[in-house]
Amino acid sequence: MSRAFINSHSQRSTTRSRCLSAIAALCLLVQPASAQDNVDRPGYFEVRSASSQLLDGVHTLDARLQLVLSSEALDALASGVALTIELQIEMIRVRRFYMDDVEAELAVRYELEYRPLSQRYIVRNLNSGDQDSFATLYSALNSLGRVQGLPIIDDALLEADRVYRIRLRAMLNTQQYPAPLRLLFFWRDQWQLQSEWFEWLLER
Repeated sequence: MSRAFINSHSQRSTTRSRCLSAIAALCLLVQPASAQDNVDRPGYFEVRSASSQLLDGVHTLDARLQLVLSSEALDALASGVALTIELQIEMIRVRRFYMDDVEAELAVRYELEYRPLSQRYIVRNLNSGDQDSFATLYSALNSLGRVQGLPIIDDALLEADRVYRIRLRAMLNTQQYPAPLRLLFFWRDQWQLQSEWFEWLLER
């Protein structure tokens, strides 16, 4: 057997092992509440404030979010399972005689990961690839909850004589997990972390 084949087989085995470990950890963490020793905390996401401004022809977003993870999400994070927090932004064109129309949509995804060896929390912007490291979960969530100058849309793409509304919400995205786990999470309140829409008029 060639060395190249051995290395390739070893890498596939390592990747498969990591995936199985993550699935096993999640399965243990979603056991019924009666079998858990700790007190369950539901968690919640909330958009406290949000606004936009036009800078050099680009509309940017400033927002303050309150992100409180549930007990199951916290346990999963501590067990090495990465969480994806997603900001959903919609640009809505206001129409006088018809229903308002969603002109553009943007999803900004952040991955939150705990690394036990370094005891650091990593926040990675999955859209841009940028990442930061934090000593505590509080500081990591606080950073995620402070959105500043996030580009959302070029003003040239919007009609000059139209009125637009923007709305924003935050959610815990579970689409990266295997289908059986996504189905299980659908029925468990602790994984249904999603804020209400926060809406405001676009200033131009």
